[in-house]
Amino acid sequence: MILLGIDCGTQSTKTIAVDGEAGAVLAVAQRPHAFVPGLPADAAEQDPRQWLQALEESVGEVMEKLGDRRREVAAIGVSGQQHGLVALDREGNPIRPAKLWCDNSTVIQCEQLTAALGGPARTVDAVGNSMRTGYTAPKILWLKQNEPENWKRTATVLLPHDYLNFFLTGKLRVEYGDASGMALLDVRKRVWSEGAVQAIGAELLEKLPPLLSSRAPVGELREDLRARWNLPPGVMVSAGGGDNMMAAIGTGNIHPGVVSASLGTSGTLFAYSSEPIIDPTGEIAGFCDSTDAWLPLVCTVNVTLVTEHVRNLFGWDHARFEAEITKVPAGADGLFFLPYLTGERTPDLPQATGALSGMTLQNFSPGHLARAAVEGVTLGLGYGLDRLRSLGLQATEIRLTGGASRSAAWRQICADVFGAETVCLTTSEGAAMGAAIQAGATLAGGDEWEATLSKLTTLCVHLDASTRCVPDASRQSLYQEMAKRFAQQCDQA
Repeated sequence: MILLGIDCGTQSTKTIAVDGEAGAVLAVAQRPHAFVPGLPADAAEQDPRQWLQALEESVGEVMEKLGDRRREVAAIGVSGQQHGLVALDREGNPIRPAKLWCDNSTVIQCEQLTAALGGPARTVDAVGNSMRTGYTAPKILWLKQNEPENWKRTATVLLPHDYLNFFLTGKLRVEYGDASGMALLDVRKRVWSEGAVQAIGAELLEKLPPLLSSRAPVGELREDLRARWNLPPGVMVSAGGGDNMMAAIGTGNIHPGVVSASLGTSGTLFAYSSEPIIDPTGEIAGFCDSTDAWLPLVCTVNVTLVTEHVRNLFGWDHARFEAEITKVPAGADGLFFLPYLTGERTPDLPQATGALSGMTLQNFSPGHLARAAVEGVTLGLGYGLDRLRSLGLQATEIRLTGGASRSAAWRQICADVFGAETVCLTTSEGAAMGAAIQAGATLAGGDEWEATLSKLTTLCVHLDASTRCVPDASRQSLYQEMAKRFAQQCDQA
């Protein structure tokens, strides 16, 4: 049995083939996407048809690599970037480019929806989350207000991974996990929030597809695609989920105590919970996961976005960047970097800007700036982790993924800032692996779903013991003091 995992991220779509008996990754292929050019600085959009092309090309390449073993493919799971707004007409075609998670053009709509729901506290009561520019609900209101003709033409509102599921099966469905990131779902009850829907307009309810359990299949692969890829009859497509939900499965984060941290362009921290965890301040996202449990989550938009900018300022390769931050002591000799170069999501400061403070002749150097940038973005994630802990979550181990997790120096900084052991995985497939594992569990179905999920994560997800870092007490104490300063600067941002 072979399981396909497809991950449609912001920059590319990746397809992997996983041996469901051995747990090995048999083939990988990836294709890039591009942003729509020429948009205002606070907007970010992509043409969903690029995703379909990337999916077809990456799946096609994986099939070529599998050769005759393609006939063993039994199930497909899809992961997708969260929150994106895909508006379809009655024929199922995109009406306009998709507004993405990193689109910050909806500040006014967030304020309007929050007011319509009765203020911040009542908004959290209604959907389990505050209204953020990243979420889908304000994007929908933006479309209605700014492009009324397109809104009239909109027959269906989907998220990116649901759009790919629609392409694969012809079925319009939305599963609990990704839907919880729309700020339209009552995450406690897993039903559409009447108040949130009405705040946009009663007509929205007709444009929302049926809600689906994350454990249920969407349907079988379309016959024309099955024939094109020369796959066996009856290939099942699982519900899939948002990239964070799939990354949780793909890092083995399916039990309490484990926290996953993704160090990419943006950063996330999330953990499994058997009960909904709702932050009354709205800082922590109260999401559902893609196993029909819950996934409280921290998201910051400034991680390697910041450090890569610093690296490029000095023309360094990654090895040089690593060497420079290693030479500078913890705390960067007092240089402090508030890293909000593109606003921030946690805390909710979409229009904030960054700041450097504590500069002296001794610390105003390229290496100090690099170290301060890494510490600043890690303290940003640590701010969210502290909030998660205040809501009762335990963090016994933090599993690091994303490009920055390849840095040994950065891994140690994470352990010291987070106050917990950190470790990486032996593979970097993350969300794509989670999608494949979920597909395998869904194929088993029924009473076998949980047992199969656990079996496949044990089989496919392995920790790299050589990357494990233990917090250093003296550095941890220093970072705790810096965290207090970080929180104070957040209040002033």
